[in-house]
Amino acid sequence: MSMPEPTQHRFQGHNPEPGRSRQTEIFVAGAGGESPQVPTDFAHLRTAAREAMSVEAWAYVAGGAGMGATMRANRSAFDRWRLVPRVLRDASDRDLSVELLGRRLPAPLLLAPIGVLELAHAGADEAVARAAASLGIPMVFSNQASVPMERCAAAMGDSPRWFQLYWSEDNALVESFLHRAEASGCEAIVLTLDTTMLGWRPQDLDLAYLPFLRGMGIAQYTSDPTFLASLDEPMPAPAVKPPLTIATLRTAAAQLRNFPGPWSAKRRFARAAVQRFVATYSRPSLAWSDLAWLREKTRLPIVLKGILHADDARRAIDAGMNGVVVSNHGGRQVDGSIATLDALPRIVEAIDGQLPVLVDSGIRGGADVLKALALGATATLLGRPYVYGLAVAGEAGVREVIRNVVAEMDLSLGLLGRTTVTDLGPDCLKKAPSA
Repeated sequence: MSMPEPTQHRFQGHNPEPGRSRQTEIFVAGAGGESPQVPTDFAHLRTAAREAMSVEAWAYVAGGAGMGATMRANRSAFDRWRLVPRVLRDASDRDLSVELLGRRLPAPLLLAPIGVLELAHAGADEAVARAAASLGIPMVFSNQASVPMERCAAAMGDSPRWFQLYWSEDNALVESFLHRAEASGCEAIVLTLDTTMLGWRPQDLDLAYLPFLRGMGIAQYTSDPTFLASLDEPMPAPAVKPPLTIATLRTAAAQLRNFPGPWSAKRRFARAAVQRFVATYSRPSLAWSDLAWLREKTRLPIVLKGILHADDARRAIDAGMNGVVVSNHGGRQVDGSIATLDALPRIVEAIDGQLPVLVDSGIRGGADVLKALALGATATLLGRPYVYGLAVAGEAGVREVIRNVVAEMDLSLGLLGRTTVTDLGPDCLKKAPSA
């Protein structure tokens, strides 16, 4: 594959002063009366995204489990740590790059897998892929994508990407996804373990809205030969059938619209695809013993996402895994769960340098990334902020969000008196006084 044409903003390994260059670009443009396409302040970015999205889309993307306690805990955990700057240490030459699974990355940042991106913008996953590739930042393709992985891979050229896997009830489908990920140039499989069933999400429930029932977010399935072959097989009758109303007809129309291919295929398979997806989407019976099968089926590194307990981190090592992601799914699965940053130190201690430790959930800017690294993370995953950028300005919005996060990371690193992200450690932090 060939690399997309680099832009002037691409982070190429050691990129001098991305923070100051980003600041300068914004201020110079401002002198000509031009403001950033997306707000640099997260609260304003969130507001702009909400205004750009439908009520249903906003609920799905921004909502969390239960009363939102886990989402609040994720942010509170970052707020409890204070960075401790040091002065007169010559931080004029800085390097944000890190080594991760054999690849040198320009910054300790990946784009987290987020499903149904068409809710935010018509460009969906493909727009995000182009933005990530233009900056050399890895993207983790979502299992619940709106665009097949092959199209996203083509948009990324040789830029790094991983594939997130939800383990379905059909092992043949899982194996097909693995083979496609390998063929698409993905460099790791991210097995998400905390979503073997959907969490209780009141914002979606109160709207009675699940995008998958409209054929959204299932593009990996409807582009898969194993899944498509299964559509001719008999399926059990649904436990609940909706009444025939105008709304039901609109749902059927959405299913037809979202199924790929000619009208004949849409008429034959659109409804069956949704039914088959619902029947096979997740596997609550998944157990540690199943990982041996997965290890045999792919040559790619396997990273376990959703690790919050030290014992589970140790078992990941014993199972021959290649990394872990400390994650509570952005607060979307268990209300009142431990915050990821609170869980991180014990996971790092349990891993003891044997595997890379990544972290997501609650990261909103570059300073957050530095706090996670100081507590032992190898790298971080960015989630909702880039989706909000996508909602506001499509591909360009995603690119601006990434550049802003990296810029803040670079400036804050220098202001801490550090020159590389590997310089960060517990001595950079202090717990905030109790309220």
